[in-house]
Amino acid sequence: MRAPTPTTPAKTPSGPVNAPARPESPAIHPVETLPGDPACGLILACDHASNHVPPDIDLGVAETEFGRHIAYDIGAAAVTRALAAHLNAPAILTNFSRLIIDPNRGRADPTLVMRLSDGAVVPGNARIDAVGKAARIARFYEPFDRAIDAAVAAAQAAGVTPMLVTIHSFTPYWRGVARPWQVGILYDRDERLVRPLIAALEADPAALTVGDNEPYGGGLPGDTIDRHATARGLPNALVEIRQDLIAGAEGQAEWAERFAHALRPLMPARA
Repeated sequence: MRAPTPTTPAKTPSGPVNAPARPESPAIHPVETLPGDPACGLILACDHASNHVPPDIDLGVAETEFGRHIAYDIGAAAVTRALAAHLNAPAILTNFSRLIIDPNRGRADPTLVMRLSDGAVVPGNARIDAVGKAARIARFYEPFDRAIDAAVAAAQAAGVTPMLVTIHSFTPYWRGVARPWQVGILYDRDERLVRPLIAALEADPAALTVGDNEPYGGGLPGDTIDRHATARGLPNALVEIRQDLIAGAEGQAEWAERFAHALRPLMPARA
């Protein structure tokens, strides 16, 4: 990795940042699927795309909290949609807040349904029992899983082994300390996609500081990558982009183009 040349992140990690309107329709489907070309060799997923909570679920959380990272990954959905359009790739995005249930956690993970998130208490989750958790798994978690399974099956039916890339965003500061990376690539054991992707980002003219399993370590048992890529032996990477860089439309378009440039040569079949 090249020597760090970090930009100073905008210090707005706690307040609402470009928060989308939260739809109120109880009929909204828990998953958004962009079909793309199953033969392109790439599947995108955005685990924390939305801050939507259906009106029949009362989390007891102040409205202002839904503009924060605790409710969704700021900017990640727009980057995912734009990147899918650039590469004509299938994409699966959640239409529910991670405060309801986190699809990027294993079913046995104690943070699957968060009772406390970055200082914010979630009263509606405090006393959830096994029956309530199972209901949320069936309503939100399993449709997301099925959509990814269907995308993988479609790619395999088209004769390709797809790569799975999930798109996330992270806060510019953690516990008052600035994070120097503009982007991080996370992984567990499989580095087939990770190494050339990191190399492509490090070669970017913007002189990026690229996190290698930073700002978090990869390899979370039961997470989206583990369930859908590692279990099948598919090449994979979890992308983390710093939120202040993709909070607005210009940054979202810039990062989608950057990843399109980095991923296109690595796709088994060119989009």
